[in-house]
Amino acid sequence: MQIVADFHLHSKYARATSPQCEPDGLAEGAKIKGINVMATGDFTHPTYFQELKQKLTEEKGGLFPYKGIDFILSVEISLIYSGKKHANKMHHIVLAPNFAVAEQINDVLGKRGNLKSDGRPILGIKSPEFAEMLFEISKEIVIIPAHAWTPFFGVFGSQSGVDSVEEAFEDQAKNIFALETGLSSDPALNWMLSKLDKYTLVSNSDAHSLDKLGREANVFDLEELSYKSLMNAIKTRKGFVKTYEFYPEEGKYHYDGHRNCKVLLAPSETKKYSNLCPSCKRKLTVGVLNRIYELADRKYGFKPENTVPFQHIVPLKTVISKVIKRPETSRLVFDQYNKLIQYFGNEFAVYEASEEQLRLATSKEIADALIRVNKGEVSWRPGYDGVFGDLILAEDRKEKIAKDRKQRRLDEF
Repeated sequence: MQIVADFHLHSKYARATSPQCEPDGLAEGAKIKGINVMATGDFTHPTYFQELKQKLTEEKGGLFPYKGIDFILSVEISLIYSGKKHANKMHHIVLAPNFAVAEQINDVLGKRGNLKSDGRPILGIKSPEFAEMLFEISKEIVIIPAHAWTPFFGVFGSQSGVDSVEEAFEDQAKNIFALETGLSSDPALNWMLSKLDKYTLVSNSDAHSLDKLGREANVFDLEELSYKSLMNAIKTRKGFVKTYEFYPEEGKYHYDGHRNCKVLLAPSETKKYSNLCPSCKRKLTVGVLNRIYELADRKYGFKPENTVPFQHIVPLKTVISKVIKRPETSRLVFDQYNKLIQYFGNEFAVYEASEEQLRLATSKEIADALIRVNKGEVSWRPGYDGVFGDLILAEDRKEKIAKDRKQRRLDEF
């Protein structure tokens, strides 16, 4: 059976998150997107944990069917602590196999910090100690460094304080087998680092609203669906079909820059300005692409053996909005989006549709745009310093777009 899974999102108990992000809303949102396995998010929050226990019942070996969707217990933990050189700041996804283990995690972490303050709690625990604490509870717990390259809280981020998983987790690094690429990088960029070959690359939405569910996701082909079979597929890459990925330029930390001054810079330009904003002379936020090139030991385009394939996607509402020149939140965009969902059943089915099917389902202009997205014939004003990238649909310069996109990555240094 083919399964689409999103292992990282947040509940209404996390800051800046929609009140609809609770089991009922998440289940409905998952159906529209085409997600089969959905993270609960935020199980360390005491109130939310009780709500989860009331609504969810384990029936599938660590998965919790609810309103047609299988939920998996998840939380993102923010760790901030003094490192060997300077402060370390990292976010880690934690997946738990059942309520009993999750409750033990909450008991242990609750003694080290305030779990009530936020669905994504902030704790002053070092990553090696954190991992050891959790793996002592259960070897079935999975820890995945979240959005590995984002500047402020990614394990490899320009502000995180470390350059490797080994440096971050020390003796516990042997128990880390997966990394989340984040919205501003994709597998091809991560393949530039040989030291990452041993880690399976996963992709998730990190959603704070129902609209953002599944903006990145994982696809599996499994004989039996359970917590164990999913984690084994990630660990071994057997049955791991592909990941759905943002174009990394769309991510809000792909390029370098300074949002307040509206300064957007490619890494080569950042070097010219000595990492300082040319407008206000303050430090620039060094983005994902720059950081990858700093640590890379391979050229872009190298593909290691036994990698999981990936497919670039753009959220449907973003594409429709660009075509009809209306805001993504407008009624006109919603109507065109809903027309596609009604025709195909869910959003991921649209990404898998043939050109002929797309032309039958929607207007010529929208179909053409979706086909160009699928072929990679799009361009971007890259995201930077917390600003998402801006999609540029171009019909008359397809070859130039592909060439420019490749050269920007390869030749800008």
